[in-house]
Amino acid sequence: MPANHRLGPDNATLSVHTGRGGAAAKAGHDLVLHVTSWEATLALGETPEETSVELAADATSLRVREGTGGMQALGEDDIANIQQTIDDEVLMGERISFRSARAREAAGGGATYVEGELSLVGRTAPVAFDLALAKDGTLRARVRVKQSDCGIKPYSALFGALKVKDEVEVVLEGHP
Repeated sequence: MPANHRLGPDNATLSVHTGRGGAAAKAGHDLVLHVTSWEATLALGETPEETSVELAADATSLRVREGTGGMQALGEDDIANIQQTIDDEVLMGERISFRSARAREAAGGGATYVEGELSLVGRTAPVAFDLALAKDGTLRARVRVKQSDCGIKPYSALFGALKVKDEVEVVLEGHP
């Protein structure tokens, strides 16, 4: 049966997972960031081909939830600096959006393969991912995004010796 669902911070989590690279990677942290201001509409059709997804997120609402690795734990000042750098240098306060273009049954079944366009920092790039609705009602989607495909130069420090990896993982999980 077709159904429309609204998702947002009240019933789902949208997170970004970053990794680190470069000669000084040991000094940095792998981060989990939560998007705290966003909304999505999921229209589930009778068939996967009738499914559509739209998402809009406030780029200034990313908040550090976890930092692993590194030579020392992240402090409050570190977290504030990371968030400020994301706002000023990485996403520049630009709106983030995704709109599906087509959907079909995923290979192996049990999920819907969604293709669409992700807009970041004024550039649009194609992305695709599996969208799964578990028997317990949990919705899950994971997509790997190359920042450079979206016009973002991955953050680096220490003259490039410490870098955020170009590919980040975006995870949506919740109960529509």
